[in-house]
Amino acid sequence: MKNAGRTIGKTFVSAQQVAERAGVSRSAVSRTFTDGASVSPTTRKRVLEAAEALGYHVNHLARGLIRDSSNIVSLIVADINTPYQAKMIEALTRRLQAANKIAMVINTSGQNANVEAALRQTLHYRADATIVLSGQPAASLIETCLNNGQHVILVNRDDPVPGPETIVVTNRTAARQAFDMLFRAGCRDLAVVASAVGSASLAAREKAFALAAEEAGVNVNVIRFGPTAYASGAEAARAVLSKSDRPDGVFCVTDLLACGFMDVARNEFGLTIPEEICVVGFDDIEQASWSSYDLTTFRQPVDQIADHVVGLIDHHPHLHTVQAPTRFSAEPVWRKSVRPR
Repeated sequence: MKNAGRTIGKTFVSAQQVAERAGVSRSAVSRTFTDGASVSPTTRKRVLEAAEALGYHVNHLARGLIRDSSNIVSLIVADINTPYQAKMIEALTRRLQAANKIAMVINTSGQNANVEAALRQTLHYRADATIVLSGQPAASLIETCLNNGQHVILVNRDDPVPGPETIVVTNRTAARQAFDMLFRAGCRDLAVVASAVGSASLAAREKAFALAAEEAGVNVNVIRFGPTAYASGAEAARAVLSKSDRPDGVFCVTDLLACGFMDVARNEFGLTIPEEICVVGFDDIEQASWSSYDLTTFRQPVDQIADHVVGLIDHHPHLHTVQAPTRFSAEPVWRKSVRPR
């Protein structure tokens, strides 16, 4: 079937077909679509007109395999539907596309086995670089990727691993600040609400808050429920607030958990925030600023992190050396879920 000179079917138009229609050589077509290559204006015009008529598009993936570079950057991520991860993926993919990179998002459940399988998958696609936003793949697997010429960037993995570049947010410092916020507000019965995911960043926040409380002689109840979701925060609230010794200050390791916790605290237990219970979150997602929550939290600099990650893509690190991580601060955002200092 024909339509405006184009063949409708399941096959791609080849460069050879363009060459035949334009009456030029196959190499002339290649030079026309190669930046900086020498081709006469007349030939370029004929090739472009033929390409337009046939609906031809350059196979950049095939070109990449020939030059041993695919321009593919894979993103390995879990909790993809959470507001923070969605915001990070949006920022990274937008910047990668602007840099003429192909973003390949691989969704995992966050368990290490799935993350490792995903990392192996990126080798099959010859990704130039992989950004690991979740999980902690084994150092041996990271070494395999590096030995295959892949650039690995780890986000929020604190332990030193030879080879890849690592970007971390000051999770521990912020968690200690969260404790100080609640302590200065007069809270002495504290709780930490976390998910059962156990990712490096969430675990770091939980442990740092508990350690700060221990050093101050304050007991902390740690509650972990399910995925990092609104419903998990709600279930944590039902579990901890139904007890006689319920807390008067709560640190939720993400804002989404905090939103679920706050709704149950107010709607099912009739508690007022911050008068009867203070709540601190983490991430500064859009919902945190809504008047229904007005959540005191910590803001991760998503745009700055994304800029830095994309800036690293074309830089090849020294293999088998431990590089100091690049650290970004999580800044406190004061709202009304904590009593005045």
